[in-house]
Amino acid sequence: MSQESRSEYSEGDLRKTGMALKHERTWDYELDRIVEAVEERGAEKVGLQFPEGLKRRAPHVADDLRELLPEDTRVLISGQPCYGACDLDTYMMRRTDVFVHFGHSPMKESDKIIYVPLFSNVEVEPIMEESLDELSDPEEDPHVGLVTTAQHMNKFEEMKAWLDERGYEVHTRRGDDRLTHEGQVLGCNYASADIDADQVLYVGGGKFHPLGLAMEHPEKNVVIADPVNNVVTIADTEKFLKQRYGAVHRAMDAETWGVVFCTKIGQGRWDVANDIVENNENAYLLTMDEVTPDRLTQFGFDAYVNTGCPRITTDDGPQFKQPMLTPGEYQIAVGEEPLDSLSFDTFHGTW
Repeated sequence: MSQESRSEYSEGDLRKTGMALKHERTWDYELDRIVEAVEERGAEKVGLQFPEGLKRRAPHVADDLRELLPEDTRVLISGQPCYGACDLDTYMMRRTDVFVHFGHSPMKESDKIIYVPLFSNVEVEPIMEESLDELSDPEEDPHVGLVTTAQHMNKFEEMKAWLDERGYEVHTRRGDDRLTHEGQVLGCNYASADIDADQVLYVGGGKFHPLGLAMEHPEKNVVIADPVNNVVTIADTEKFLKQRYGAVHRAMDAETWGVVFCTKIGQGRWDVANDIVENNENAYLLTMDEVTPDRLTQFGFDAYVNTGCPRITTDDGPQFKQPMLTPGEYQIAVGEEPLDSLSFDTFHGTW
């Protein structure tokens, strides 16, 4: 991600929002579990994969592991970008005996992969107390949905109990197979918010998840209780929608289309990409693992459709020189769907 100041971002750009930590966080890397797996499998090579925000910790974790493992055990660190449990370094997986993915909950069960979710140590009750100002009075409307991210799942039962003690009827569900926990949301999946409540409390850092939730469930009032930044806000999709409508309008005059199929293990929507290409003689299928503005600019198409991770479009959309659309936005741009059908792009099911 660019290191530009937030003031330089265009309106509706979601990069860097809500990511400046107000609290120190410590993590349990579950080294004992990794060592046990190495011993059980007689492993000679151990691969470690970290998300972008924790890559600086990688050498320290590797050093700690080396002290615990036999001297002839090699520890490798993945340098590939990593943005979720759907973004595994498959090259490293094939060349190591034990592969450890830090920072996310399992999306696909595998004996080869050890998932270390890295739960946050930030207390959630203080920010939930502040969120009461934005929630309805339980005597008037006690129904509230509750969702959070993988980093705060260790506090989920505590969150439910806290709301219950204050008279709320808490609605939660697991969602679909792409989600590991009850009440969990991903940046691409908000099925856990399909509950019978007109208000949803999102407890977690950042704005992307609750904005996506508010887009997919426009009938719900989404309250953001951010324990990382210690702030309570309401999910407002107006700026985001302006950005997306602008991209769609710019793409309406496009004569040539690049249709991006992402080869990352959990992000490929092959049928979606092929359907677009088969029905548009001016659309060309592009396969790549990391989708960046520089890579796409080289092709010179008038506009692009991203069938990979939705966050490529929404987070990085303003960086692309040509319009970058989701599959649903593409249908609007070419006249297959009306403008008011614009919705948030989501992933459902497993790969």
